[in-house]
Amino acid sequence: MKFVDEAFIDVVAGDGGNGMASFRREKCIPRGGPDGGDGGRGGSIYAVADENINTLIDYRFARIHRAEKGGNGSGADCYGRGSEDVILKMPVGTIITDAETGIQIADLAKHGAREMIAKGGAGGLGNLHFKSSTNRAPRQKTMGEEGESRRVQLELKVLADVGLLGYPNAGKSTLVRAVSAAKPKVADYPFTTLAPSLGVVRIDHGRAFVIADIPGLIEGASEGAGLGHQFLRHLQRTKLILHLVDIAPYDPEADPVLEAKALAAELKKYDTQLFKKPRWLVFNKLDLVDAKEADTRIKDALKRLRWTKPWFAISGMHSTGTQNLVRAIGEHLATVAAELAAKEAAKKPKVEAQSAALAPVMGNNTPSGQATEQAQARREARRIADASVLA
Repeated sequence: MKFVDEAFIDVVAGDGGNGMASFRREKCIPRGGPDGGDGGRGGSIYAVADENINTLIDYRFARIHRAEKGGNGSGADCYGRGSEDVILKMPVGTIITDAETGIQIADLAKHGAREMIAKGGAGGLGNLHFKSSTNRAPRQKTMGEEGESRRVQLELKVLADVGLLGYPNAGKSTLVRAVSAAKPKVADYPFTTLAPSLGVVRIDHGRAFVIADIPGLIEGASEGAGLGHQFLRHLQRTKLILHLVDIAPYDPEADPVLEAKALAAELKKYDTQLFKKPRWLVFNKLDLVDAKEADTRIKDALKRLRWTKPWFAISGMHSTGTQNLVRAIGEHLATVAAELAAKEAAKKPKVEAQSAALAPVMGNNTPSGQATEQAQARREARRIADASVLA
């Protein structure tokens, strides 16, 4: 299946049904009074995250999604039928944004996450709600509300803990095959990987992380060179970036250090926050040069890059050094998780204190102490009817 990570669709929620103005007409019951029912609500449109879907290709072809209108009210106090909601299943990691305003509507980061993206209109009120002691034969009714309509952008960002960054043929897919059960395509020509792929890496019993391989990046990607930098969005959710450097490039004139600097510059052009993420250097293809030459090239690269962060030397083809890399990644992710847990624990007492302070103020705001929306609508309808009669 073709991988599609971006789409634009139009969503149109259903309008609410109209209220009815009618009167009870039965034998032996004079002046039966108003009995017009309310209109039904229009259908809303929801987006639901489904882990069994991994692409937005369906929304490249089905671009307009409409919900049905609510049924109109009728006599004998019959309310209109409410329309069913429309459910749009999307991959986990999809971000939904209003195409006109740029405001984010939803982030489906977990399986089963459900967000409304277009609300259906409320049904209109029948004349049943307008009766009062001064207006016993109301002929007023209200029309149903219009449902929301908008154009939205769907953007898929894969959920991974670790992302791979590097030039084409740096050995990213080979590394994924070496440390996980995933089998991305591997070949001896550039841009073998044309779409992001994920692999689950097992550290030990009960511990694992997800690694993401994206198509290779080259200098000038921000201007459209190669495949561009559109796939860098899939690294934005990661907690760690592994920057792979080929110490034995096919082109003898290629300089791995200059390539590494160029990729860092492209990363910064795309997103400064992504550039600031933890990034480790991983020197790959140790199997293609002898140990002494590899050591010399690595020391020279570290010196020229002035690199002070963690780095590793591996051979993805023969899995040399990959276990040390996996264990180090596991420790880093555990540290990040502990820091996040500590921050959440620090926020919890503050939230509880604020809730306790607001409790006396919100005492009369409980559901039992509040009128329902329908009751409020009825009171407003009576007020309007009384005002019209007195006028």
